[in-house]
Amino acid sequence: MAVIGKRNILSIERSSGPGLYLNGGALGEILLPGRYIPRDIPPENKLDVFVYLDSEDRLVATTETPRAMVGEFAYLKVISVNSQVGAFLDWGLSKDLLLPFREQQTPVRPGQWVIVYVQLDPRNKRIFASTRLYRFLNRETPCYRENQPVSLLISGKTPLGFKAIVDNAHEGLLFHDKLSSPLTIGQKLNGFFRTIRPGGKIDLSLDASGYKRVNTVTEKIVDALERNGGRLAFDDDSSPETIREAFGISKKAFKQALGALYKSRRIRFQNPGIELLDNTTYSPSDATA
Repeated sequence: MAVIGKRNILSIERSSGPGLYLNGGALGEILLPGRYIPRDIPPENKLDVFVYLDSEDRLVATTETPRAMVGEFAYLKVISVNSQVGAFLDWGLSKDLLLPFREQQTPVRPGQWVIVYVQLDPRNKRIFASTRLYRFLNRETPCYRENQPVSLLISGKTPLGFKAIVDNAHEGLLFHDKLSSPLTIGQKLNGFFRTIRPGGKIDLSLDASGYKRVNTVTEKIVDALERNGGRLAFDDDSSPETIREAFGISKKAFKQALGALYKSRRIRFQNPGIELLDNTTYSPSDATA
């Protein structure tokens, strides 16, 4: 059966003037309007579509991809505000997403960007957004292991650091003193689970720690050197911003990896830059020797 607010693989039942009718199972036939029909129909006559209600509350499908589906958090722009019902958000579809007044933590205005949770009203099957995020965050203690990779959506800033929604379910914190450069609200990035503090609070990091981090970063640096003729214009004096942009790591992690490579006689410093040496074979155990 097709699921409203999600992408579905649906088979084509028939064609008509308005478009194609898809098999929605218990939901019945679902119209894919003609403007969304792809040029090349797959041989198995199945299409990957998003299902929702149009402006007239009719069940329809689209091949467009929304910026968030039901059950997901997203950072969306406020397009307009209707004094009767609420605000409308741009979520990548022709029909804007409603953010009702009752679901606004604080009033929003046109042009503003907000973190929202996308949900489905079980009564009328309409999809709408909410900025009352705490209702939808999972409060159970997650079963992460130390240094487990996680996906992050930066959702706020505190005196201690940046709040992030973890794996679209939990909330964690990236401490200011662990960051090489500031983050921005709405930014999506990959990070690592660090630990659970008393009270169930999650500590996060943008870098893996210890041996695993050094080993992974050294591999990145050597690979970059090999792809650039054995030389790079990066060293201990490079700025945190350029290192983060080039390698996706903090300056601290970068310097630790350079130290491990230098200690194992895998690189030498050019002042500025580094050069790859090929007279030794680097072993990951050298990084922790």
